[in-house]
Amino acid sequence: MRQAERDLNHARNSLSHRDFEWACFAAQQGAEKMIKALILYLGGNPWGHSVLKLLSDIPPPAAAEEEILRAAARLDRHYIPARYPNGYDIGIPSDYLGEEEARAAIKDAETLFSYAQKHLPRT
Repeated sequence: MRQAERDLNHARNSLSHRDFEWACFAAQQGAEKMIKALILYLGGNPWGHSVLKLLSDIPPPAAAEEEILRAAARLDRHYIPARYPNGYDIGIPSDYLGEEEARAAIKDAETLFSYAQKHLPRT
């Protein structure tokens, strides 16, 4: 959970430095790690990098609602293309991911953090 928080902070820092593709990727990473923390807390064994898939392993009453699933799906889009030039037919990630996408990714990560924190003990 602590690393998830650091990743989200890195996303915010990348946004302020106009490194938008890294903001998108770090937001995805923060969300992934926060959901893994939740799964571990619930006694599960999280595996993989898809936040959407990870959420599918969470049983009721902590099961994710549609808004959470949509945020996860949007974040998963940043796992590979935000980092690799061959993630797009032409150009590099920064040609495709701008401030709007970075802000949206951070907002989606914050949504997932809020969801997970409802089910985690206060630290």
